[in-house]
Amino acid sequence: MTKIIHTEKAPAAIGPYVQAVDLGNLVLTSGQIPVNPATGEVPSNIVAQARQSLENVKAIVEQAGLTVADIVKTTVFVKDLNDFAVVNAEYERFFKENHHPNFPARSCVEVARLPKDVGLEIEAIAVRK
Repeated sequence: MTKIIHTEKAPAAIGPYVQAVDLGNLVLTSGQIPVNPATGEVPSNIVAQARQSLENVKAIVEQAGLTVADIVKTTVFVKDLNDFAVVNAEYERFFKENHHPNFPARSCVEVARLPKDVGLEIEAIAVRK
C-alpha cells in the first residue's frame, strides 16, 4: 500500500504532486528545490541552495522514519553545470555530516530551467531495511 509522506519541515508541493511516497520498502521523494519551508525564501548562493535542497530531502526522509544514511539514489538537476564542483563539495559535506556509510548512487544533469528559476533541484530514493 502506498502512503503519502508530508512534513511542514519541507516546502509544500507547488503543483499536483506530493512531497514523497512510501511504498513500504522504498521512499521516493519529489524533487526538492531550495525553498526554506519556514520563510519561503530561496538563497541566492548556489552552495546554500544545494544545502537547502538537501535539508528538504532530509526532512522528508525523516518524516518517513528513515535517515539520510538510508538514501540509496539521488538525482541532481542543475541549471548551470559550471556549478558542479561547488555543488558536489556541498553534497559531499552533507552526506558525511549525516553519517552516510558510502554515498548514494547519483545522477547529475544540466537542465534549461527549474521551478521558481532556482539553480538546482534534488530528488532521492531511500530504502527501508
